[in-house]
Amino acid sequence: MTTSAPTIAEQVATLTEGLAARAPAEVLAPFARERADLDAGGLPAGIPTPGAPMPDGKLLDVRGEPTTLALARAGRAAVVVFYRGAWCPYCNLALRAYQQQLVPELSALGIALVAVSPQKPDGSLSMRETNELTYTVVSDPGNQVAGQLGILTAPTDAARGSQAALGVDVAGLNADGTDTLPMPTAVLVDAGGTIRWIDVHPNYATRSEPAEILAAVAAL
Repeated sequence: MTTSAPTIAEQVATLTEGLAARAPAEVLAPFARERADLDAGGLPAGIPTPGAPMPDGKLLDVRGEPTTLALARAGRAAVVVFYRGAWCPYCNLALRAYQQQLVPELSALGIALVAVSPQKPDGSLSMRETNELTYTVVSDPGNQVAGQLGILTAPTDAARGSQAALGVDVAGLNADGTDTLPMPTAVLVDAGGTIRWIDVHPNYATRSEPAEILAAVAAL
């Protein structure tokens, strides 16, 4: 990993400044309140701990073909990251950072990187192509895997209104027609399918940093 690369937190700070300059304050305010509430709520109860099996489900690849996490891993250890969708600017930022700062290191170790969201396959394809991602991007219709991990949330009513004002229809973009979303989460899974490390971020403007993920990989 390039040590001079900006952290995700630093990039988020820049992104936040840019959003504040472009979008009306009354549209952004509900998002800020939502993030503050998510911070106050903390981690949900029941998140699996290291040593638990990694759940799986009936997923879809970017072409809409059936797949699973097990197939995506192909017997390898993997870093599995859950994100909200291609419409989320924080997700685009984070997945680009993972491409630049994680892929070279993980590839050298034979470790897969898999990104999972509840959006339709065309959203997964858009995410991969727009950000020039070389790793696997899959759809989790109905948040099957994220639900088993206990990391689900949904926008507040006020946030839904702001999303609509920005032209974002999460329910229309999600494969199951709901606006249920995963909390941004990174999970390190060993070759046997066991969780070795998990990092859940209720506040969607924060993410697991590449350096933190690589430290977990080194411990594995």
